[in-house]
Amino acid sequence: MTRRRLFGRRPWALVTKGVSLLAGISLTLTGTPSGASSAPGTVKILAAGSLSNVLTRLEPAFHAATGDTLQVTLMGSTELASGIKAKSLLGDIFLSASLGADRALEGSANGVWISRYSLLGTSPVVLAYRATSTYAHSLLHRPWYSVITDPGFVLGRTDPTVDPGGVLDLDALKGIGYAYNEPALLTLSGNARDIYPESALPGLLQAGQLDGAFMYAVSARAAGLPFVPLVGTKNLAATYTVATLKGAPDARAAATFVKWLSSARAKAILVAQGLALNPRFAG
Repeated sequence: MTRRRLFGRRPWALVTKGVSLLAGISLTLTGTPSGASSAPGTVKILAAGSLSNVLTRLEPAFHAATGDTLQVTLMGSTELASGIKAKSLLGDIFLSASLGADRALEGSANGVWISRYSLLGTSPVVLAYRATSTYAHSLLHRPWYSVITDPGFVLGRTDPTVDPGGVLDLDALKGIGYAYNEPALLTLSGNARDIYPESALPGLLQAGQLDGAFMYAVSARAAGLPFVPLVGTKNLAATYTVATLKGAPDARAAATFVKWLSSARAKAILVAQGLALNPRFAG
């Protein structure tokens, strides 16, 4: 089967720095914060593409609680950080899936775009698949790495140059390829035709354009996609953080959002979507 590539690379999102504990997300809403006298604001969020569906679920709850609006830009965390430093992306909040992206915005050498970030939680990299795929049964009964190397299997992954998840995808392919002497996996790791924008992967699976795709469990759950763990790999997971960016256009609304993320309602949504909350944050 010929491998199919439908989408070119497309931007996602970034934000701030530091060390603490919380949870993040973004979208678009309007209203008046309950119990607040100030006019409603708009929180501009730069977020990891894997949080797309999660943010969709957080949006109405945040709006109902505060009256504020969420305006979201989704990209790979690495690409977001680069855009922030280059001043081509402007936002109030940075929701990252990688500590490396946060660190790229810390310190005077990097413009001090973030002074602290809160650790929200983690989500492992998994292999999501289409329930009606010819390979669905095989993925449930055979090692994932022996299935995706079938010549007819159409795989999706993200670009490691802009998305931390793409780096983890390569770690899985190369790690198992070398450890289990599976040269076909090493070949896959060099196939750029398998690369798609992070937010496009769930839709491509649902539309039948892909048989399987690497993504974070939180993304697979939010999209209602079945998935299998990457047996044989270790510690391949996103570390989600939230931070307020230097020069936030709406600092008041940004602070409201960060505080709301620690509410029982926000945490319940995050857990329901598959995010393993940081123990201190969850408490």
